Amino acid sequence: MLEKQLVQQMGFPKDFLDQLADEKGLTDKEKEVFLSLFGDDLSRIQITLQLNISEGSLKEHLRGIYKKFQIGGKGPGKESRLKDYLTNRYQRWQAENSNSSLFIENTDVSIQTLVKKTRQQIQPYIQECCGTMRVLDMTQPIELGKIYTNVNILEKITGRTWREIAQLQEKVSRENFERWGRGTVKEERIPGIEAAEKFSKLMILGKPGAGKTTFLKHLAIQCIGGAFQAERVPVFITLKDFADIKEHPNLLEYLQRLLKGYSNEMEDISTLTSLLKAGKFFVLLDGLDEVREIDSSRILREIKQLSQQFPQNQFVITCRIAAKEYTFEKFTEVEVADFNEEQIANFSQKWFHSKNDPVKAERFLEKLKQDEPILELATNPLLLTLLCLVFENVGSFPSNRAELYEIGLDVLLKTWDVNRNIERDQVYKGLSLKRKEDLLSRIAHTTFQAGDYFFKKREIERYISEYIQNLPNAKTDPKALELDSEAVLKSIEAQHGLLVERARNIYSFSHLTFHEYLTARKIVTNCNQYDINDPTLRELVSHITEPNWREVFLLTVQMLDSADSFLLNLKTSIDLLVQNNEKVQKFLLWLDHKADSIKIRSSHNLSIRIFYFCAEFIYSFRIFYEAQLIEMVKEFHVDIQKEFHVDIQCEPELSLDHELYLLNQFRDSSSFLPKDAIITSIDDICKHYTFSSDIKIKLQIIKTKLKNLLREFPDPHQEQEKFQKLWASVRPIWCEDIRSLMILWRNIGHNWKFNNEQKKLLQQYYDANLLLVECLNSDCYVSREVRQEIEETLLLPIEEIEKWKSRRKDEH
Repeated sequence: MLEKQLVQQMGFPKDFLDQLADEKGLTDKEKEVFLSLFGDDLSRIQITLQLNISEGSLKEHLRGIYKKFQIGGKGPGKESRLKDYLTNRYQRWQAENSNSSLFIENTDVSIQTLVKKTRQQIQPYIQECCGTMRVLDMTQPIELGKIYTNVNILEKITGRTWREIAQLQEKVSRENFERWGRGTVKEERIPGIEAAEKFSKLMILGKPGAGKTTFLKHLAIQCIGGAFQAERVPVFITLKDFADIKEHPNLLEYLQRLLKGYSNEMEDISTLTSLLKAGKFFVLLDGLDEVREIDSSRILREIKQLSQQFPQNQFVITCRIAAKEYTFEKFTEVEVADFNEEQIANFSQKWFHSKNDPVKAERFLEKLKQDEPILELATNPLLLTLLCLVFENVGSFPSNRAELYEIGLDVLLKTWDVNRNIERDQVYKGLSLKRKEDLLSRIAHTTFQAGDYFFKKREIERYISEYIQNLPNAKTDPKALELDSEAVLKSIEAQHGLLVERARNIYSFSHLTFHEYLTARKIVTNCNQYDINDPTLRELVSHITEPNWREVFLLTVQMLDSADSFLLNLKTSIDLLVQNNEKVQKFLLWLDHKADSIKIRSSHNLSIRIFYFCAEFIYSFRIFYEAQLIEMVKEFHVDIQKEFHVDIQCEPELSLDHELYLLNQFRDSSSFLPKDAIITSIDDICKHYTFSSDIKIKLQIIKTKLKNLLREFPDPHQEQEKFQKLWASVRPIWCEDIRSLMILWRNIGHNWKFNNEQKKLLQQYYDANLLLVECLNSDCYVSREVRQEIEETLLLPIEEIEKWKSRRKDEH
């Protein structure tokens, strides 16, 4: 019985299978499949890869094999029945062949016993080095199993695909700006564990902080726990530790040194080599990029030698994507994909549940979804961990996002390596940390100004060359500068991951958030923030109508020591947008007069002005069809007390006007339910509000006229098409009656007759003012005088702004 189990687990001898294949008349391809399945004990996936055949071809060959062996039936039982047949034949074959030896059996049994014993002995070691993680400012390690989130793998390396910039930049143009659309060409992903099952020699590449080491640790824990490669012994080797040993042992000696501390059997090198020859090791080699350049060739040679000497074992290596320069011939290269939203949610929920704070987990995700630039950073597991740490301590994200991004940048430029005691080779000695930031800021600003989120390799090398040639002791020879600029680019990509190759020879910043932050940093360091005519700030303000610059505005205002000049510059620019449009100025004048006309009020004048500004955009201009008025008004959360809101219940005139705006909205309805909905609305207005008798008479006339018409209308439930047709015939007349009453009674509902160009201008004016208010209310320093000027002149026509300035001048 034991013999049968061993044979079925380890596979049958080749000469036995060869003899049987010839006896049954298997074709060459059937014989290859037969030997791989029952001799090498390969899985079906491994067979398709080794023989370079499709799954369909494999099934066809298996059908031929089963037929020739006369194995009937359906399903997976056929393979089991053939194994039983082979076992019985093998026992007879052994008896017939005097060359068979119990030595092979005993060796197989001893190998299996040794594997089992070694796995038990090294389990504490695997748990110790792979069972926890601790990064950044974590005060204590956290159990890996509590927070591990399954990674996805790209089988195609993104930086090696052939793409055009136009394909990559499709959804991040100035006209069609979409943060998550960047790099919209998506490669197919597979689960990480599936890639490890599929390939026996695997090189896992990824950006800094992508989760390569964590995934490798997860594989080790899964293996020692029996969930993956349970028949093998996992060994986790940090290549930097191996390279730093003074005696420079070879990898086999190091492996023995590592194991004999836990297993007595490993004192004898022959025992280790026996297990390696039997293919019983799962070798995990972490951080090839962390090996110093002086040791690099030696370590590469050691890995190559061990993997070629003992190819039966499974090997997985991790390396930063841009740092990989050597190609291991037998290894398949894959790339760790960025986290998607599902993985972000999964990780963060596990993180806060491990801290016994599930409520904070939900709040974290809510806040993250409200802030796309921060959400974008969370696609990197390391930066997601940083965000979790910040949120865990503060309960929110910092109001000054620029400070958060500065911390994130510092993590990638310095902290991540320092915390792990990794010293990188400094490619360009004159390029200090600050100079790297300056260089990246210059590249960011230049490319962002040009609207380029993706750029050719030669362009970025030119920017680097222009910068480093001015450094102390810089080379002046053009060829030497070219070589240096290429090396610096590779260094920034490999060591910090802030510039990444999105397609062959096409680069971008790793996150649009960092592109924006570094652009703002360049603006702040270049400008004279106290000069209202500063050209750098004026140039930024010129982009006020471009949606892709919004985040740069918000970051710049937060980074300035004083935002006064910048905000006044911005306010002036917004007012100038509509200065020469007579119709828009007329509308703004009406808006000011309407706000002043509200007699009973508890809200600030600006709040009321904003209310009617937003109402006209929805109900009169119909620029925002689906918008909710109160939600739009709340976006302009600005007033003297910083508690802006309009409570319609406390503002009877605003409440009445809101009801009338809603009533007038029936002009856009092709049908409505119930049939008497308009009549009910008019009755509610008459019931809840006080007005003069002549207005009441006019309302009653309109109501009666409509009531008589609707009496002839069919039920919209039953005959919707007929109802729509009848309503379309009377709607213009009724709507004009309502609109005339609104103008006469409340001075609202005017037909402004804006053309499409003017509506586009009004949309830009709206967006620009909303951005100004966001800047004003961000974590920036602005004087009380400047804040007051902006609040009191917001949404005013030019002539009223000039009057306000004149009054203020007289007061001073």
